Amino acid sequence: MMADPGGSGQTGGGPVRHIPVLLDEVLEALRPLDGRRFVDGTFGAGGYTTALLKAGASVVAIDRDPTAIEAGQALAAQWGERLRLVEDRFSNLDMVAGEPVDGVVLDIGVSSMQIDQAVRGFSFQKAGPLDMRMEAKGPTAADVVNTMKAGDLTRIFGILGEERQAGRIARGLEKMRADRPFETTLDLANAVEKIVGRRPQEKIHPATRVFQALRIFVNDELGELARALFAAERILKPGGRLVVVTFHSLEDRIVKRFLTERAGGQGGSRHLPEVTAAAATFEKPAKSVAPTKEEAARNPRARSARLRLAVRTGAPTGAVDFELVGLSRFPRLPGAQER
Repeated sequence: MMADPGGSGQTGGGPVRHIPVLLDEVLEALRPLDGRRFVDGTFGAGGYTTALLKAGASVVAIDRDPTAIEAGQALAAQWGERLRLVEDRFSNLDMVAGEPVDGVVLDIGVSSMQIDQAVRGFSFQKAGPLDMRMEAKGPTAADVVNTMKAGDLTRIFGILGEERQAGRIARGLEKMRADRPFETTLDLANAVEKIVGRRPQEKIHPATRVFQALRIFVNDELGELARALFAAERILKPGGRLVVVTFHSLEDRIVKRFLTERAGGQGGSRHLPEVTAAAATFEKPAKSVAPTKEEAARNPRARSARLRLAVRTGAPTGAVDFELVGLSRFPRLPGAQER
């Protein structure tokens, strides 16, 4: 089941204050010490970065959202040379870091700051343009729902949103947009509710999964995650630690599959002794870590979070293979590229 990071599908309530998810567990997994160098691939409000800096480490912090970079300038000024803040996609983290690092941390998904800004179009708690882009580039969510065929929308909602009524919603939206294109978050949310209905006892709005699917699609989030995992493998030192915090099953499945494959590969065969298995680039990953009941109660965004940790070996970097993480099964924006 997909989560709703930041509460974009909940009704009522005010802005969600950003609280770093699984912060203590992230620090324990990364083991920051004086002189060590880390990449925070999802800077956001700077929660992980600040904790790493306070522990004595240096950080290269990356975010594709220009508003996050702007908001982080005061932190960058405070920490001087120990913090380098870069506007870029975390799929480029190896090129941004430039030289091997001791650890990489990724917190996948949308931040509470983005949800709180109605103008960004991530949430339907308030009316805003149907945008959802983390960068001010490329097609918007409005472009997707107003132009793509019902069959394509069905795949997006069904696969990326795990929405059981994906076909019904897609066909309904295709008919409704013929009269008037969808322009705002409330336009779309109200349309989905009209198509599928809503029982009074339902706490989660029926458009929640549609919004999540559109956000993932518009930002190519699963493609970015896959590329970031390969980039982390390239930039980590032997003994370097990769920590990924995910919030729903699609993300977690990609991370788990990557780490499992890189820790053992397909292995050799006693019937084909001339075939040599690729050397493991990561040690056997630790079991995933979930938030405590106390943290889940304190921070609703943490409820569905899972932390996965793996330690880099000294083996040469493996080949980039997007089939390894099953990326081809997910709908992607036309023109989305792998490298």
